Amino acid sequence: MQNEKVALFIIFGGSGDLARRKLYPSLFRLYQKGYLDQHFAVIGTARRPWTDDYYHQIVTESLSDLQATDEQVAAFASHFYYQSHDVTNAEHYVVLEELAKKLDQKYELQDNRIYYMAMSPNFFGTIAKHLKSEQILTEDGFNRLIIEKPFGHDYQSAEELNEQIRASFAEDQIYRIDHYLGKEMVQNISAIRFGNNIIESLWNNRYIDNIQITLSEALGVEERAGYYETAGAMRDMVQNHISQIATLLAMEPPVSFSATDIRHEKIKVLRSLHIDTPEEARRNFVRGQYGPATIDGTRLEGYREAEQVASDSKTETYVAGKMEFENYRWAGVPFYVRTGKRLAKKATRVDIVFKQLPMNIFKTVSDDDKLGDNVLTIYVEPTEGFGLRVNAKRLGQGFETRPVDLDFRHSAAAAGNSPEAYERLLLDALNGDSTNFTHWDELSQTWKFADVIEQVWAETTPTDFPNYASGSMGPEAATELLARDGRHWIYDPTQALPKE
Repeated sequence: MQNEKVALFIIFGGSGDLARRKLYPSLFRLYQKGYLDQHFAVIGTARRPWTDDYYHQIVTESLSDLQATDEQVAAFASHFYYQSHDVTNAEHYVVLEELAKKLDQKYELQDNRIYYMAMSPNFFGTIAKHLKSEQILTEDGFNRLIIEKPFGHDYQSAEELNEQIRASFAEDQIYRIDHYLGKEMVQNISAIRFGNNIIESLWNNRYIDNIQITLSEALGVEERAGYYETAGAMRDMVQNHISQIATLLAMEPPVSFSATDIRHEKIKVLRSLHIDTPEEARRNFVRGQYGPATIDGTRLEGYREAEQVASDSKTETYVAGKMEFENYRWAGVPFYVRTGKRLAKKATRVDIVFKQLPMNIFKTVSDDDKLGDNVLTIYVEPTEGFGLRVNAKRLGQGFETRPVDLDFRHSAAAAGNSPEAYERLLLDALNGDSTNFTHWDELSQTWKFADVIEQVWAETTPTDFPNYASGSMGPEAATELLARDGRHWIYDPTQALPKE
């Protein structure tokens, strides 16, 4: 088959939640579409003493929500092999290499290998070291390493981890995955910017007043409470996902739409990201933690009530703040960002707020001197599409204006048939396309940015936690953050929509 990819996947953490929820379904979708066919195999490794047959059962169960025949699922699962594996034991890598060689011959895999680290980051460096020392890396085919976040806990730990991995893999072999970069509408940021002169010509500080990035979640920490206690919203969302979205919004047009040129522009704009002083961090960033609330008769527990969370936890479940890029295009334009758990509604969106006209000629017949904001919105999830808010004449006598939303949303059917983020990124890795993965130079800059804020917070114990109720849009301080600059959050699902 023309589009068929040839490779052996070795998944460290093959029994884990990520593999079951994301990796196996995504690989199966690639199989259904013909990108994977006869010439692929998967080795799942973990400590558990499973058999191949039991592993096939696990893989099959992970596909239960997908439309497929039993025969197709069975044929797909037959390419999966399991090895009980201790990642610290060198002898286990010898056994792994024997199995890999056997499968390479059986499926004619051309020594192409993708190593996926779907387990605790504590073992990333150890695995990379053994892959080289036990000579599992091949000479004739490609060797590509996919790494999940978190990539370090701060800049220092991330740098140490990077050095460990780079001892075995070159930078162009390392694929640091950020699944937000695989989302349809995040990838559309480049299309709407660089594919439309009407947009790109206005994409600067002459016309844009501010940019707002919102990643709000209606759910609490749920089963991730243990991890969240060690991470918090800054490390979990801002340092990676939000920073990557901001980078795509702020970068200069690349020479070409290639991984090398895009990466060059992303790194360049991140070098212009202003690193706050401690005093600026205190002023520019707000943290919060959700408390309990009763909504429609249902009680929602507070963060401190979740299992594995300390009763006096100081971990933030909400962050709002201001990022600034100090370059010719963006000087004076704040990028307001926010993310939080247990907020009013699940929504990932970008709101580009344009500057007001210098004069409102309708003010003599309007109750307010100020016209409504012109806003370009990129809806990432749960719906996907674009919106443009403009001012128009209100129906009736007189010349009073009102905001009008021009909206385009992908249909549910179209969105449902669109590739899922992990499916896109796995195919990119198979193709050797690192466009939608993160380079170390990008990570290093975002860690330096986040570290200052984390250090300030570590030195100042919050006395008001929990400081926002479940089902709200975060603490009042987040609203005040923008109000100080004479601005407001464009998206607020807790506010009633204006009537016609």
